[in-house]
Amino acid sequence: MDLIPKPDQVVSAAGNLAHTVLYGGLADLRPMPRTLIDDGTLREVYHYRPAARVLEQGDPVLLVTPLAAPALCYDLRRDCSLVEHLVTEGRPTYLVEYGQVSFRDRNLGMEHWIEEVVPDAVRATSSHAGGRPVHVVGWSLGGLFTLLAAAADQDLPIASITVLGSPVDVSQVPLVAPLRPLLDVTNGHGLVTRGYRLLGGAPTPLVRWAFQLSSFQKLVTKPIAKASRYDDADFLAQIQAVDRFTAGMTAYPGRTFGQLYHRFVKGNALVGGVLDVGDREVALADVTVPVLVLAGASDGIAPVGAVKAVVPLLTGSPEVRFEIVPGGHLGMLTGRAARGTTWAVLDEWLGQWAGSGDEPVPPTTAGPDAPIGTAKRRRHGSGGSRALAR
Repeated sequence: MDLIPKPDQVVSAAGNLAHTVLYGGLADLRPMPRTLIDDGTLREVYHYRPAARVLEQGDPVLLVTPLAAPALCYDLRRDCSLVEHLVTEGRPTYLVEYGQVSFRDRNLGMEHWIEEVVPDAVRATSSHAGGRPVHVVGWSLGGLFTLLAAAADQDLPIASITVLGSPVDVSQVPLVAPLRPLLDVTNGHGLVTRGYRLLGGAPTPLVRWAFQLSSFQKLVTKPIAKASRYDDADFLAQIQAVDRFTAGMTAYPGRTFGQLYHRFVKGNALVGGVLDVGDREVALADVTVPVLVLAGASDGIAPVGAVKAVVPLLTGSPEVRFEIVPGGHLGMLTGRAARGTTWAVLDEWLGQWAGSGDEPVPPTTAGPDAPIGTAKRRRHGSGGSRALAR
């Protein structure tokens, strides 16, 4: 609202306050309807039901959630739900999530997700969709697990991969970079190591606190922002939905958290493009499908440089496309502006790689070597992004 609010702003603010008091909030938090089609150890694969009077067509899209984050990241609220967008567009839409992690899961390592969960979810999706190849979309750690799974098993029926906010060069993450020299001093026997071994992982309150800390400035200024914009129902609804998402954070299994801590945070192991998974090395150069890499312009968890570092490592991919989109770590995926930015880029990408052949469907405008930002459907600045054809 203005410093001196106008009468219509006062009326809107009063209405929003009354609706919040009477109904508990302004956001439409109804989940998109879905059906369980496959499950296993910390693996549940869902198919979202087609929208009314919309015919499903084309290759399926599988959404891969990161560890510790609820699947709400893809279905935050009505009008800010990537799932809703894909279903409305008529795309067969699937999601894999992991359920509640408990102490009994403490011995599961990253290889469980890279060699079992993600590959099994891809196969289940392809089978349910009539054997069609799958467009896999992974946010944050879900994107890294997707890339590593594709590199480890090149026979997976994958049509393309999209990764959003997936940091490969952890040295560029603001929360981690200043701490890495101190972590080396403990030589792997510090408080963090002893803590996760004792607790069997990273507990839910710690995971939730870490996510909030990454957006500390917004956390501190949120009460002021809410007070000054109480006439904006959509803004208030978004805050309510994000708060629900944050409250839904879950724990990391002990062994997985230990691997992430030692290999990613301390060792920055993936920056060279190779990671030890189980009893073998997996190289990102072995990814042989097209890859779209998206980075959030104001992402504090996965800054642009940390995400872009994956591009030169994907030497086996027929096309790697990098683009900067507006938003922070969650906002780039499901913020109020995502429909005209991130989702528009994803729609174009899925259209380009439609079909099961090796050759892509030509883009709507210039060829694959053209700079990002020339497509007619793009409605935002590219921030110097490029399409990198192999």
